[in-house]
Amino acid sequence: MGNITIPKGLTGQEILNDNLYNKGMAFTNAERIALGIDGLLPPMVSTIEEQEVRVMDNYHQKSTNLAKYIFLMSLLDQNLTLFNRVLVNHLEEMMPIIYTPTVGEACQQYSFIFRRPQGVFLAAHEKGRFAELLRQWPGKDVRVIVVTDGERILGLGDLGTSGMGIPVGKLCLYAAGAGIPFHQCLPVMIDVGTNNAEFINDPYYIGLKQERIRGKAYDAIIEEFVMAVQEVFPKALIQFEDFGNLNAFRLLENYRNRVCTFNDDIQGTACVSLAGLSAAMRLTNRKLQDQTFLFLGAGEAGTGIGELIVSALVKIGMSADNAHQRCWFVDSKGLVVQSRENLADHKIPFAHDHAPVPDFLSAVQALKPTVIIGVSGQAGKFDKQVLQTMAAINEQPIIFALSNPTIKAECTANEAYTWTEGRCLFSSGSPFDPVTIDGKTFTPGQGNNAYIFPGVGLGVIASQAKHVTEGMFLAAAETLAEQVSEADFETGRLYPPLNTIRQISLHIAVAVAELAFEEGLARVERPDDIKAFIQSQMFEPQYPSYA
Repeated sequence: MGNITIPKGLTGQEILNDNLYNKGMAFTNAERIALGIDGLLPPMVSTIEEQEVRVMDNYHQKSTNLAKYIFLMSLLDQNLTLFNRVLVNHLEEMMPIIYTPTVGEACQQYSFIFRRPQGVFLAAHEKGRFAELLRQWPGKDVRVIVVTDGERILGLGDLGTSGMGIPVGKLCLYAAGAGIPFHQCLPVMIDVGTNNAEFINDPYYIGLKQERIRGKAYDAIIEEFVMAVQEVFPKALIQFEDFGNLNAFRLLENYRNRVCTFNDDIQGTACVSLAGLSAAMRLTNRKLQDQTFLFLGAGEAGTGIGELIVSALVKIGMSADNAHQRCWFVDSKGLVVQSRENLADHKIPFAHDHAPVPDFLSAVQALKPTVIIGVSGQAGKFDKQVLQTMAAINEQPIIFALSNPTIKAECTANEAYTWTEGRCLFSSGSPFDPVTIDGKTFTPGQGNNAYIFPGVGLGVIASQAKHVTEGMFLAAAETLAEQVSEADFETGRLYPPLNTIRQISLHIAVAVAELAFEEGLARVERPDDIKAFIQSQMFEPQYPSYA
């Protein structure tokens, strides 16, 4: 998977301008002569190691995170192999730049900082031509597509076409985190307009300046896109990303059994959260079936986590009804209860028989949860009173403040550890620095979807699975939780270090592929050694020889 050869007939300048083939000053003298580019480069020949040092020196001179993001995206445009090498070798440092939280700022500024397209833009008025437009993408062996319509970018809301930074960032993590060649990855923006008045009035905004298309017209656009992918890139996995609640659940249900697809906000977030909870159970010698989970936020991320927890509890013998009873939700109207009218479909399984409760603190006091999970996008909602109440109820309260970016987190790591006297087990969606309480230093774990989707994608792609199942996410969560070491636990971490993500992704991919073969979903013959088979397909960022 992913061998790179230069097509015949390309001119020297075309080679240097193509980020897939370009090696910059790492072209050897023999390659320069053979390719006709010896007069187009300075005489010095650099190794990829020397180029990496130069890149990092430039990177560290950038004064802001946004400047670092722009620099890395420029490198991506120039030299894919070098970009991937730098990212693989410095992933823990660069993850907050290419993804949350900096990618949120980049999306807000996307139209202003736009340099060149890095994916395919499918505008509503081009309906009827989507297959044709997909064929314009230079890569012909696309294996994974990340698509968004920009309606719910992180916790920032409707950013329209400026949300394209999210699919690009996700696919960077597929390449760095799982070794899926970037030229087999395709970011897609489906532009159906935006309801963000600021963007519509912005002269720099690069998307359609119209209100969002809704209803049957919207569904027809998505249907054409999905069917066009089946026609043009039949081996591609489709990852839905940052769609609004109005559409996300419905699209997942519509397509999950028709094509190879998943929704990362619903299923990926659920998977990494379940892995963190499973690790917390190991650390505290507790059982998942004995916990009471209280969520702040009842959108796609929250109910996605709830449903995967239910699946995990059912797997160990609990009835589905009892499993749902372990999960409670608070939304903008208070506790989700049976007596409330006009509940959205995805909330109904979690609407339990209880008197109305107006706010989150009151719900904590009434339900006495062992775990609180924030997926609301509302900064500071896990305030001092909430956290101190959790600490009074529990010896080791579990606090997951998962909203992204950092400015949207329900609480900071410092607040969580301080207001629970260092007794909590904490995880966040965005990174936080270590916290020292009474001489003990805690390293907060980041429940980042990057632990999950690259490995799931790798397993699906390697096995050419027809569908992505709930069981695959359960297997991925179990596998990730197993990677947390005793050394991680000693610092309070519920996730392994991000710099081990390629090995984590390999383990997850093996678990996912195993299920695909066992369930008859694979479209390739089962190899004798699944791990070796998958590992052989992981791209290593080294330059090929063109001489």
